[in-house]
Amino acid sequence: MKILVANIGSTSLKWRLFDCSDGGERLLHQGGFERVSDYPKAIDDCLGQLRDASIITSERDLAAVGFKTVVARDVTGCVRLDERVLGAMAAYNGLAPAHNPPYITGIRLFARRMPTVPLVALFETAFYQFAPEAMTRYAVPETWHHAGIRRWSFHGASHKFMAERSAELLGRNDVAERARRLYLDGGKLKITGAPLRVISCHLGGSSSITGILNGAAIGSSMGMSPQSGLPQNNRVGDLDAEAVPYAVKTFGITIEEAQCQLTKESGLKGLSGISNDIREITGAAARGDARAKLAIDVFVASARHWIGGYFLELNGADAIIFTAGIGENQADIRAAICANLDQLGIELDVKKNNSTHATEAVISAAGSRVKIMVIPTNEELVVARETRRFLENKRN
Repeated sequence: MKILVANIGSTSLKWRLFDCSDGGERLLHQGGFERVSDYPKAIDDCLGQLRDASIITSERDLAAVGFKTVVARDVTGCVRLDERVLGAMAAYNGLAPAHNPPYITGIRLFARRMPTVPLVALFETAFYQFAPEAMTRYAVPETWHHAGIRRWSFHGASHKFMAERSAELLGRNDVAERARRLYLDGGKLKITGAPLRVISCHLGGSSSITGILNGAAIGSSMGMSPQSGLPQNNRVGDLDAEAVPYAVKTFGITIEEAQCQLTKESGLKGLSGISNDIREITGAAARGDARAKLAIDVFVASARHWIGGYFLELNGADAIIFTAGIGENQADIRAAICANLDQLGIELDVKKNNSTHATEAVISAAGSRVKIMVIPTNEELVVARETRRFLENKRN
């Protein structure tokens, strides 16, 4: 079973091809194009590379094409793509302007190019569809809620990977299997051991923190849009609702101009005044730049705030997981987030932390009650896995 996972940007197309036959998950090919101006040609060239590598003879050799879609109105989970789903995505273009429009265009082009191949969407909101309602609601009028104003939450593929992999590494195959089947049975599979409490920290250009109980999310730091939660690379993160109208009146700008500044000139970039790249910011902070240090401090404080919230909701934690670009590679950020938490049973091993970069490792001290782990994420593999599970479930 060969599954192509396509990652579509406004001017880019990247892909990975997995062989998911007989329960395997073998990466067969990966590639991509930047500065794409002719998407139909880019899709043809992608298929051409797969043929040239003798991996497929034609698109008919593909069991499906999977897409890591972001958000759609009243649609989530792992679903077969059709015009109804694409229309639901278009309804939320404003919530994910950098993602939804290019995905909608690209998916239609894939459908036109290979009409007999199933196209499957795994929405980034999927992992949160079983979260308690209290963790998904805003305190807005009921009519607003029915219009879709709620906490959808994102980075679902990454946090789903953390749910499965952390359970495996912690020797909890019962929880790992429950997480694997989550989108098939809604979490009905019962675990056989004690509750497993995990706090997953996806820290990168875009960051979120998710509480996970027995392989399923109970909530996340992101809300209705990817604009929310922790400070992002150039997106503001959480902001008081009155800040936007105040800025519009104070600076004489439009709503659209305010949105542009909050999505392109804010976050770590806005705080530091230097860059949206954490590596450049930490370098500047080390040289004594006060704004760079402030950007790091705000980011760390926000991460600790959300970790603390889920620590309370879960009644403790068995593991805290760091993943994504910052989480996997920035030992100093991990150390700052975990500092002075020994009374909560959270203690880093300094040597292990400093020597761990983009590899699976336990970095907590021997006496730490909470395991602190680094697990590199693999969102494309999650899309391939869930696409395979979706197809197999439809056949049964």
